[in-house]
Amino acid sequence: MTEPRNPSMSSIPQTGPAHTDSSSPAVEMDPVEYTLRKRLPRKLPKRRNDVYVNMKTDFRAQLARCQKLLEGGGHREICVHGLGLAINRAINIALQLQASSQGALQLAANTSTVELVDDLEPEDPDEAGEPMTRTRNNSAIHIKVFYPDAQ
Repeated sequence: MTEPRNPSMSSIPQTGPAHTDSSSPAVEMDPVEYTLRKRLPRKLPKRRNDVYVNMKTDFRAQLARCQKLLEGGGHREICVHGLGLAINRAINIALQLQASSQGALQLAANTSTVELVDDLEPEDPDEAGEPMTRTRNNSAIHIKVFYPDAQ
């Protein structure tokens, strides 16, 4: 079990392996006794031209939103963000936008790693198990879709 790197991110006290004396084994998490609650990822600042892609919303609806921002919204650029499984969808949206513009749009992609925090809550509140947190890393992509400046 790993501790969060930034303790201020968690509102639940962290617990690690507990040792009462040298002969007792370390306390380990039993997946049957805990419920996993995934926290929402920390998002970048939300601007009008930011689009956060997910796997729950229909692909065509997300694509239409991006097209509306570029054509009707008066934006010369948008930023498409995808996290984890939604990376492929974010790439597909950016490529579809570029193809539908007959090459008028250009793309600039950046990747990053996002630290996510999960809460592990005990199934039975009467037992001695304490809530714990777990951190994990997930990949992310940020694609800038823009019209190049005419020169």
